[in-house]
Amino acid sequence: MDYKKAGVDIEAGYKSVELMKEHIKKTMRKEVLTNIGGFSGAFSLSTIKDMEEPVLLSGTDGCGTKVKLAMVMDKHDTIGIDAVAMCVNDIACAGGEPLFFLDYIACGKNYPEKIATIVSGVAEGCVQSDAALIGGETAEHPGLMQEDEYDLAGFAVGVCDKKDMITGQNIKPGDALIGIASTGVHSNGFSLVRKVFDMTKESLSTYYDELGTTLGEALLAPTRIYVKALRGVKEAGVTIKGCSHITGGGFYENIPRMLPDGIVASVKKDSYEVPAIFKLLAKTGDIEEKMMYNTYNMGIGMVLAVDAADVDKTLAALEKTGDKAWVIGETKAGEKGVELC
Repeated sequence: MDYKKAGVDIEAGYKSVELMKEHIKKTMRKEVLTNIGGFSGAFSLSTIKDMEEPVLLSGTDGCGTKVKLAMVMDKHDTIGIDAVAMCVNDIACAGGEPLFFLDYIACGKNYPEKIATIVSGVAEGCVQSDAALIGGETAEHPGLMQEDEYDLAGFAVGVCDKKDMITGQNIKPGDALIGIASTGVHSNGFSLVRKVFDMTKESLSTYYDELGTTLGEALLAPTRIYVKALRGVKEAGVTIKGCSHITGGGFYENIPRMLPDGIVASVKKDSYEVPAIFKLLAKTGDIEEKMMYNTYNMGIGMVLAVDAADVDKTLAALEKTGDKAWVIGETKAGEKGVELC
């Protein structure tokens, strides 16, 4: 008996690392001090020494059951973008710039080419967010997971000067709410998605005119990364008073997280066009409207609160970064929360 017969192939692990190195090198920053394969990743903090009061920000998350779609479709090159996005968007939401990222892949069996493909998506997410991929772990779990199954999670660290943190404390009545477009369902609510639609290759390969693509491609569209969008707004001279990453819990749970007491966010549902994938999901699953807004991003991946006088500058900055955005409402005096009208 040996480890390979027990279900863990060490040689496959070595091959995975070699295959993923070509993707990882695309994410390198000058601050990275170590190579992939060591026991830890080292990152120099010399570039933040000029900040008045540097604050480290961290985020960890996974892709939820969206990985099930990737497995059914046998398409693994974008799910890594989702893993990065879920972490770095939270850091950007607090006013930070991501520095580095680490991934964790648990699998039933290590197929090196598949693992390298997953990591290629992680690397792409890091490129999109200017984060270095400085380490990770691939763990085989024979007996715990089926051979063709895997799960993916990650951890990111970022930094910002304390004076530049986005806290929501200065939001006042009359501030504008800017909604930045999502790329679809992103990485939340897939347990419900999988109850509404058949999770078969045939079903996911079905083309829908209203989607302009197949169901699977629409659902698997990677989460939008907003790091450069928020950076662009800041560089335009706009103070972002509050920022909410619309993830699990949709509008009702996430928007209040950026609000101070005594402020209600009034959102106009007709201020933008809800993407077709959400309309199809609601119709097929007979899901009531409030549940949709309490589960999904409904086409808005990030909400910013800015002074009403900064609306034009904000929208212009977001257009430059290639992001669609709309004024979707305003803040008012009232009990902390969200009202959709």
